[in-house]
Amino acid sequence: MNENKIKIEDSDTFQTILTKFGAMALDNQENLAKIIGENVGKLNFDEGTLSFGDDLIFPAQIIGTLANEVNKWHWAWDNDDIGFPEEMIQEAIKVKEFGEKHNIVQFTSNIVSIDQLEAHTLAMAVSSIFNDDAYYLLDEDGLTFFLTIKSSEIPKDQTIERFIYIFNKFQREFDINSRLAFKSYTQLKGFEYKERDEFSVAKIEHSRVIVGFSERGNVTHIQTLL
Repeated sequence: MNENKIKIEDSDTFQTILTKFGAMALDNQENLAKIIGENVGKLNFDEGTLSFGDDLIFPAQIIGTLANEVNKWHWAWDNDDIGFPEEMIQEAIKVKEFGEKHNIVQFTSNIVSIDQLEAHTLAMAVSSIFNDDAYYLLDEDGLTFFLTIKSSEIPKDQTIERFIYIFNKFQREFDINSRLAFKSYTQLKGFEYKERDEFSVAKIEHSRVIVGFSERGNVTHIQTLL
């Protein structure tokens, strides 16, 4: 669990957790998108797998579902009406345990009123906390399944170009603490992190990514030293 790499404080809200783990989830989504292309996933409940053709078959976990017409998120750990296979909801059960441990109400309420973008943030946080290699959405008759995948077949991208692209996308599109996001993303990627009063540095092999911040923690500039 990536909770061991990035410390979660008792005072952390869901938004703080998203700040710490969300960029890594976006990074993983880029990795998945590159190998599946335009292929649409197929869920096999009997095998507990998500496949993208005959050559890409991944073990999958169901973390939750979103009823699109009414914007209701339902965690997979509370699924008596549906009856998911027990082995496919083990991660969802751990999510509830995690939520109880850290008092994160979004993880412990069986039904949450949210739209699809907000559901994405749940999947982003969960997939990164639990060290998944990606998450995936599968639409079935008005119900969207949110699935997580663990697989060594999904290649990682450790380039400085990917790092800058993901961090910039995350800090622009989400309401997060940019400095904390930069620190957490750097550490989750396994890069060296250093911090000064007005800027932070990620060391990626022989290169550096330097991000300047305002007094409010907003990004003022991003600079690279190759």
